[in-house]
Amino acid sequence: MGHNQHHEHLLKELVEQLAPVFSQSPQAVYLYLDDMHKACNKRFSDMLGYASPQEWAQNEFPISDILEEDQNKVVNAYGAASRDLKASSVQATCVTKDGKKLPVSIIMVPQTYRGEVFVLHFISEK
Repeated sequence: MGHNQHHEHLLKELVEQLAPVFSQSPQAVYLYLDDMHKACNKRFSDMLGYASPQEWAQNEFPISDILEEDQNKVVNAYGAASRDLKASSVQATCVTKDGKKLPVSIIMVPQTYRGEVFVLHFISEK
């Protein structure tokens, strides 16, 4: 199984495992393996103006959902979570699909599954 297929399989398993979190959390939630392998709950896709979680997941540049001036701190927090297994919280501004700015608080929690690190994000509007 190639790397891409491996991540597709992992993503499917993770979404199944996290189904209660995705459906029952009062927060917007997404998980991220890499730019091509990510998933979110309906609250998150609705918050950003996407028709569905699947539509959001098809965005090849998810960092574009963050205001350009906040992108470095979000990427750095993700790096600390995925590389150093360090949870963190950052304040940032999301950009909705129609360009509206939305201040948020993002909690990033590193997780491992089958030897791969992914980061679970919990987002609250400020």
